[in-house]
Amino acid sequence: MSNIIIKTDNLVKTYGNSNVKTHALRGITLEIPQGSFSCIIGPSGHGKSTLLHLMGGLDKPTDGSVFIDGANISELNDNKLAEIRANRIGFVFQFFNLLHNLSAIENIQTAMMLNKIPAKSQMLKAEELLSFAGLSDRADAKPFELSGGQQQRVSIARALANDPDILLMDEPTGNLDSQSENEILEHILNIHKSGKTIVIVTHNTELAKKAELLFEIRDGSLKQ
Repeated sequence: MSNIIIKTDNLVKTYGNSNVKTHALRGITLEIPQGSFSCIIGPSGHGKSTLLHLMGGLDKPTDGSVFIDGANISELNDNKLAEIRANRIGFVFQFFNLLHNLSAIENIQTAMMLNKIPAKSQMLKAEELLSFAGLSDRADAKPFELSGGQQQRVSIARALANDPDILLMDEPTGNLDSQSENEILEHILNIHKSGKTIVIVTHNTELAKKAELLFEIRDGSLKQ
């Protein structure tokens, strides 16, 4: 794990104007090795999700830089950032963000549609991911017909649809019961074994214990 796939350099994020400013991040510098499993922990409202969003190019820093494989994504325009997000990074959020009028397999296919993958290849890949998630028998189920844990596994499968190098997760077990939490934790560990770089924002202590790297954010700063 010597190759650094994600690096942040003196990352600063502020909101507001010159009169009233909120300092979300105050100079975060860290490195994420390729193939590693990292967790970002800390109290609510202290900058964890902001850091994750900047790592994934969902937002731009006020100051400092984010590097993916040595390339400074903070300097890229919106089109280039969208290209990186579509091909290099998979995102998983607490509230699943599934399209409720689509089936499980169709939700997974949506990620590939944006990359203009042929329909037959979309179906084959979606079936493969559903099998990996243990949901082959729920391919035609709509989100409201699935448990919370099943919906999260579908959202993880969707995040993996374009075979990204990096998987960024924001509280992936935060909206689940204990049994579903355990299912998702096991699933995440299996994904890590496949070689993906995983970075998770979490309050889940059991999940954090499994991390190879642990970063604690307090008041927008990295706790040493």
